[in-house]
Amino acid sequence: MAQSLAIRPRRRIDYTGIFFAVVLTVAIIFPLLVVATWAFTEVWRYPNIIPQQFGLRFWGQTLGRADVWSALTLSLQLSTVVTALSALICLPAAYAFARMNFPGRNILFFSFLFGHAFPKFGLLIAIAAVFLQLNLIGTFWGVVIIQLVGTLMFMIWIPVAAFQAVDRRMEEAARDVGAGPFRVFWSVTLPQAGPTIAAAVLLSFVGTFYETEGAWLIGAPGIRTMPVLMISFINNQMVVQFGAVLSVLLWVPSFIALIFARRVINGGSFARGFGG
Repeated sequence: MAQSLAIRPRRRIDYTGIFFAVVLTVAIIFPLLVVATWAFTEVWRYPNIIPQQFGLRFWGQTLGRADVWSALTLSLQLSTVVTALSALICLPAAYAFARMNFPGRNILFFSFLFGHAFPKFGLLIAIAAVFLQLNLIGTFWGVVIIQLVGTLMFMIWIPVAAFQAVDRRMEEAARDVGAGPFRVFWSVTLPQAGPTIAAAVLLSFVGTFYETEGAWLIGAPGIRTMPVLMISFINNQMVVQFGAVLSVLLWVPSFIALIFARRVINGGSFARGFGG
């Protein structure tokens, strides 16, 4: 026993990996800390490293603006409508991709990545030209359509992985005891795939809530979501705190989504979506 402990190799500490992990963490966390500090700062003058005065005055001023609540309500309405339509359209398609073989299946499956393979703003310009002819510029449904395109990858690829991971033996056992297709799906398939699908729905909702380019290009000037309003605050307001407060408010849905998605989606979900 003592001999085996003596010859056991010592674990080497990967200082290079630790260094790059620390650098990456600082690069991500530091800007967030600066923005969060500005949100609760009333006086912070150069060259002071620490703010001279903290307070909630700018929170009251920001939340007291009617355009903030209007933009928040509109963003929630858009995100809800887009996510519901995306689920209605994409989940049946995801089930078909996961369970059926048909001509052109792989090409069609990978086509949902095309919108992410090219510069997004260039595609939006081309789409805006079409929408202009259809009188969809500056309308609620014009923004819904353009944001719906952005949800396709979440609402196709993740549910495909979820349906592929369902234990087929349990489905076959349910059929053997007389359960019909709908009963098998509702009682066996959906409970197993449901948590991952719920994460895809939540990620789609949050992604739509944060979507900026399409809402700005297609929705202007009549449609102003929270991200678009924040951009206008930053561009038109000399008061940094207004933009910082809106930024902190916009973090909340993202934190909730990440916490939930981390519990139900492991690192291989996207990879399994390539499977077929």
